[in-house]
Amino acid sequence: MAFGGLFSTDMAIDLGTANTLVYVKGKGVILNEPSVVAYHVKDGQKKVLAVGEDAKLMLGRTPGSIQAIRPMREGVIADFDVAEAMIKEFINKVHRRGFLSKPRIIVCVPHGATPVEKRAIRDSVLKAGASRAGLIAEPIAAAIGAGMPITDPTGNMVVDIGGGTTEVAVLSLGDIVYARSVRVGGDRMDDAIVSYLRRQHNLLIGESTAERIKTTIGTARMPDDGRGQSMQIRGRDLLNGVPKETEINQAQVAEALAEPVQQICEAVMTALEATPPDLAADIVDRGVMLTGGGALLGELDLALREQTGLAISVADESLNCVAIGTGKALEYEKQLRHVIEFDN
Repeated sequence: MAFGGLFSTDMAIDLGTANTLVYVKGKGVILNEPSVVAYHVKDGQKKVLAVGEDAKLMLGRTPGSIQAIRPMREGVIADFDVAEAMIKEFINKVHRRGFLSKPRIIVCVPHGATPVEKRAIRDSVLKAGASRAGLIAEPIAAAIGAGMPITDPTGNMVVDIGGGTTEVAVLSLGDIVYARSVRVGGDRMDDAIVSYLRRQHNLLIGESTAERIKTTIGTARMPDDGRGQSMQIRGRDLLNGVPKETEINQAQVAEALAEPVQQICEAVMTALEATPPDLAADIVDRGVMLTGGGALLGELDLALREQTGLAISVADESLNCVAIGTGKALEYEKQLRHVIEFDN
């Protein structure tokens, strides 16, 4: 995608474990691709072959000479060099050569990110071509993107379920009062489906099949009829080593996902216990907002409602909330400068 003209090229990046979204000032979210890089090593050097959608197709299917990896793990950079190459490629896709300036870039980071992890993200963005790199906490970005009135003197609770982490935060007067990050998200749900099928059906499936099960018939609650919808899946039979096709239903998926769903429920309950009483009273009135890709898991809002007794709602554009919120921080930088950490 090439965008001409003399517009501002400032951008906001939601550098997610599963997907990376790029928001360009004045244009909105214009890139949403998997956080995957495929490369091969030649003479000790990594040469990038594909990034994003093209690289994701290679996951689990590469020959020995090529590696397809996800450089983000649990919301932070796991492979510095590969992450830098990925960020550079995504910036180039939306910001072709020939613009007047290097962009200023704001990136969202998990609330629990350490100073070292924050520096790694900032350095990667600067090396990838940014003139300045700002950081914003993910729960704040998610709440802004969901349209929550975070600058008011009232308590707002947001639960952002990403690929690697779930961030639970209580916000008031534009900042975080309490936040907790738990290492459970979409990836953990995929892993739970893989290990359930291995245990119960002696069937080995890949990451992409687990993700397809989750997005097609995934549910956080047992279906009323004790079975629910079903789908055909293929994998390898662990008993005799040959490919095998079988059927899986929603009741089985709900059983597989019980543990990660329970961990998310517990994180919400812990946050409520740690919230000052007046803000907790506001949350009872206003309810809890779910954002992130994990919020799209079937009936997760109902499962949380049953556990907490609170009104739970899913944000309109839950997948894009963090990117939109980070972008709005860019657009309304003067009003929100207290939540953006710039490098200088």
